[in-house]
Amino acid sequence: MAQASAQLLFDESGQPFIVMREQENQKRITGVEAVKSHILAARAVANTLRTSLGPRGLDKMLVSPDGDVTITNDGATIMEKMDVQHHVAKLMVELSKSQDHEIGDGTTGVVVLAGALLEEAEKLIDRGIHPIKIADGFDLACKKALETLDSISDKFPVENRERLVETAQTSLGSKIVNRSIRQFAEIAVDAVLSVADVETKDVNFEMIKMEGKVGGRLEDTILVKGIVIDKTMSHPQMPKELKNAKVAILTCPFEPPKPKTKHKLDITSTEDFKALRDYERETFETMIRQVKESGATLAICQWGFDDEANHLLQANDLPAVRWVGGPEIELLAIATNARIVPRFSELSKEKLGTAGIVREITFGAAKDRMLSIEKCPNSKAVTIFVRGGNKMIIDEAKRALHDALCVIRNLVRDSRIVYGGGSAELAAAIQVAKEADRIDGIEQYAFRAFADALESIPMALAENSGLASIEALSDLKAKQIETGNSFLGIDAVFAGTNDMKEQKVIETLLSKREQISLATQVVRMILKIDDVRVPDDEKMGSY
Repeated sequence: MAQASAQLLFDESGQPFIVMREQENQKRITGVEAVKSHILAARAVANTLRTSLGPRGLDKMLVSPDGDVTITNDGATIMEKMDVQHHVAKLMVELSKSQDHEIGDGTTGVVVLAGALLEEAEKLIDRGIHPIKIADGFDLACKKALETLDSISDKFPVENRERLVETAQTSLGSKIVNRSIRQFAEIAVDAVLSVADVETKDVNFEMIKMEGKVGGRLEDTILVKGIVIDKTMSHPQMPKELKNAKVAILTCPFEPPKPKTKHKLDITSTEDFKALRDYERETFETMIRQVKESGATLAICQWGFDDEANHLLQANDLPAVRWVGGPEIELLAIATNARIVPRFSELSKEKLGTAGIVREITFGAAKDRMLSIEKCPNSKAVTIFVRGGNKMIIDEAKRALHDALCVIRNLVRDSRIVYGGGSAELAAAIQVAKEADRIDGIEQYAFRAFADALESIPMALAENSGLASIEALSDLKAKQIETGNSFLGIDAVFAGTNDMKEQKVIETLLSKREQISLATQVVRMILKIDDVRVPDDEKMGSY
């Protein structure tokens, strides 16, 4: 007879309560079966990204439940928008996000490497090696790989703009913007150098604003040394261009003050209504006079104002912009050296900012307009203004620029580089395999497996480029061992040489180190799980 799923009990005061038997409503897998289930799920996610790796990598189309379409080959975006159900597969999504948050680039490579490590771990488990032994061996192999990367790294001349552009081009090579790769690389480099603090080796990304507008071509994308905001002058008859503007930035609304308490105003006669209207008009005029007396020639207001206030601003020759968001207000204040003023009575000449030129820019047949504030005294605030044929292209261009900006920022922080095309992974794999021959314990198997997993990166690059992957990898490995040149990688763009230094395929050491470290940590976490309990209504095998 089946046991009841609930039991009626009584507490000390005689009150009844029910105890549910939830344990029986759970599914459970344990031991090697659990580990293999996790490896299968994680590898399925990793294999999705494998074809997106490198300059010849393919894009993925992701459609949300609302019908929004995203086309991208950015690893972090693909992982974020995939509907992953499996609990361990979600760890791979988190892995890609960690790489994106910490480094900004290499989000595809880190997931492909983790998938390869898990594939190799499964082979070792089938041979009877304990998962903890494998995880420990992977940790030691990771240390050896990181030491190898440090030894083969080059010092990068950060002060050389042309070399920085070459590095940004490596990041942008696999993106949709690669037809305008030089232009986008220069925009990314100039934007970072504008806001970089060389002394503290830091780059404040909040000072780089990205604004997109549908229409035009990717080639129309520009870097504005100032701020571009998606607003216009509040009145159509206000001037479209101001030179040497004195800017007042206000967070107080153009309207009469309202009492904090609940109130009711009874208007019983025409005179009362006229008195109220006169009071409002006087209040508006007083506010406008205070702004004018401070010497301001442009008012930027965080809040809106009604048609009467707008008319009075126009009548008093005071151009104004309304409904400017908080982050944009802060950027404007930094760029123009203005103080954000919360009350009209506090406005003074010292709190005004300056801008060399403020102008409305128009686009397309529909005459869409935006406001550009340029030639500001503080050049540490810039805007990248992206154009494109549709919203998807603009979004992908923004993601590509974000990756390039992160690469340049990482070089400002740490100027050491390695070379791409899978050359760094292959050099590390060769050294890890050599180290395996010196180890007596069972960890030597994990070392060799780690070396094989590192080779999955150049192999994926060769596959995606249409080369015979095993033949290309074995030739490359033989050449690296024979010549001792650790810069030899997969010639994915058919430039005629395998020397990545000559091809100028450059990656930051920070990014490569983080990829290998993060992938190893996640694989260790997955290998250590041997017991899983999930509610019966959830499918354990789905991902």
